[in-house]
Amino acid sequence: MKKTVLIASVILITGFGNLTAQDNKMQNNKKEMMMPDISSWPEASKMSVKEITDKYGKPDGVTADELIWLNKGVWKKICINKAETKHSFPIEHTDMMQTTIMYKVPEDKMDELGEFDGSVTFDRTQGTMSARCDKEGNNFLALNLSNDIITNKKTVEQARQAYGDIVKEKMNGGDPEYMQKLTFPTQNNTMDADINTTGLTKEDVVKGIEKNKKK
Repeated sequence: MKKTVLIASVILITGFGNLTAQDNKMQNNKKEMMMPDISSWPEASKMSVKEITDKYGKPDGVTADELIWLNKGVWKKICINKAETKHSFPIEHTDMMQTTIMYKVPEDKMDELGEFDGSVTFDRTQGTMSARCDKEGNNFLALNLSNDIITNKKTVEQARQAYGDIVKEKMNGGDPEYMQKLTFPTQNNTMDADINTTGLTKEDVVKGIEKNKKK
């Protein structure tokens, strides 16, 4: 009798264990299948989401207006925004996909990048450079030409001319290398903390804040 009870108990416990494992698996699968609802997004933004999702999988971060992928391919970060920004260079389109790489932009080239393309931006402190367009290939192109400017392979005028020429080549059925990948390596240790010009330490700042609170 005791043996029968013991065997029944083992079966019962094992059964519950299997159910729990199956339930966890179903929950995990459900989480993996979840994708934010972007049905109300503009068509161009939805196309950008499809392109990146097909290539890199589901986003790592989601807000009401933005999807974020981290450390995918050569990119430190990919952001696709619901809101589109009109951009006429080199042809009429809208920007909504921003791709970011680690890259230290030299100070003497910052103005030239601004002249080249308003959708190419950089963060000196974080050591990043980004391009914002509608397709990954266009962002590859913008950053490759930016690198050409920085490395003195092209002037701003030459880079702007090349941008239009390469886009036309793509539209005519070509497959230009500048739109396939980065033609240069990304960088490491690109952050620039700048210098402290006040002589104050963090502790001095904290003490000052606490002192002002007491007033």
